[in-house]
Amino acid sequence: MNTIKKSLFPLYECAVNRAGVGIHAVDPSGRTVIYNDKMKEIEGLELEEVGDRSILELFNFEQEESTLLKVLQSGMEQLNVKQTYWNRKGHEITTINDTYPVFRDGELVGAVEIARDVTALERFVMHPLRKNSDPVTFNQIVATSEEMKTVVSTARKASNAKLPVLLIGESGTGKDLIAESIHNELSPANGRFFTLHCHQSDAALINRLNDDLNMPEPFTLFCERIDLLSISLQQNLFAFLKNAAGPGHQFIASIGDDPVELIAKGSLLKDLYYFFASFTIRISPLKKRKEDIVPFVTSYLARKKERFGTSLSGITKEVEELFLRYDWPGNMRELEFLLDEIVSLATNETVITYDMLPFHFRLKIDGMGDTPTQAVDFIVNPDKELMPLDRYLKEAEEYYLQKAMKLHDDNITKTASALGMSRQNLQYRLRKLKNGR
Repeated sequence: MNTIKKSLFPLYECAVNRAGVGIHAVDPSGRTVIYNDKMKEIEGLELEEVGDRSILELFNFEQEESTLLKVLQSGMEQLNVKQTYWNRKGHEITTINDTYPVFRDGELVGAVEIARDVTALERFVMHPLRKNSDPVTFNQIVATSEEMKTVVSTARKASNAKLPVLLIGESGTGKDLIAESIHNELSPANGRFFTLHCHQSDAALINRLNDDLNMPEPFTLFCERIDLLSISLQQNLFAFLKNAAGPGHQFIASIGDDPVELIAKGSLLKDLYYFFASFTIRISPLKKRKEDIVPFVTSYLARKKERFGTSLSGITKEVEELFLRYDWPGNMRELEFLLDEIVSLATNETVITYDMLPFHFRLKIDGMGDTPTQAVDFIVNPDKELMPLDRYLKEAEEYYLQKAMKLHDDNITKTASALGMSRQNLQYRLRKLKNGR
């Protein structure tokens, strides 16, 4: 019987990976055991990024709790649940999920989620999909740095000219907010703001443009990340834009890299670039305009206080210095996600302290020292004075654990397994080393 089951495994694997729906299965602790190709496509992750990680480590859920977590906790199925969340790459995802508990001999052994991607079906929305429900205007955009002041100034000119606009910048820099601000600055105002999400090369995404945007009143169309479309679909989009261009319509596009390099690599259609290049606006990554960090935090906390009555109103000098030293590879979106996590766990605190920073973020910033310990520091040299044994062992342990964490991409579970210890033991040692500095 076991031989028959093993012989069927390739068939099961093929069926799971060829299915037109996303399949994500977890064990009772929330660790991933099945993650099929369609789910990778929906969520923008690879199996290597998902394996051995809890779903709470992978995603930033908005108002809803994870359906997989609900099923693990309740043992009850969750059917036809619409869920919007942000994955670790900062991409917004909307799915309709059916999630089932799995029992063996009466014991819960995991949960399976079947997800239907409706991001493409809901591709045209009144406002870009974001966590702040209020319409965005230029007055709400934090622009303390000279770079952002120039961005806002140029974007205002683009609104007055009503010419196509190309926004260039890394993921998370706020290109969608600039696009919506341009729309809300138009005079006379355009009726509706649509976003075309180009993260998937779906032919239906472009082919239905003529039907969906066949309206007499002026509209704004924001084509997000056109460089992620295939060249053939970029050609279809260019054909639509040429025919749709007319009085009152505002067209905005964004790309993630330098257009000359994208064209040279064959990732961007030259004609499509020229269509949008009337106003080209480059948005610098956050690490190049750190003057905007503290004002953004202050603005964020003020909005939360006004809307939800939270007590947080600032950050300590220590946290400010850490924020200014960190490079923010995810840009403003990463900073906002971090603040979301902090605020959601805050109680009566009035300022954000170091202890309130999530553990995963503290591990990142703890490795930013100006003179990190090197392996050569632990070689016994007769010409050097020996350090006390306790200090030597402590620094050797700290060096070894930091290298092990880096080797396993800061994944606590994988590092603990490689070191032959429990997650709790590793977390305790890291915390003890940090507090003992």
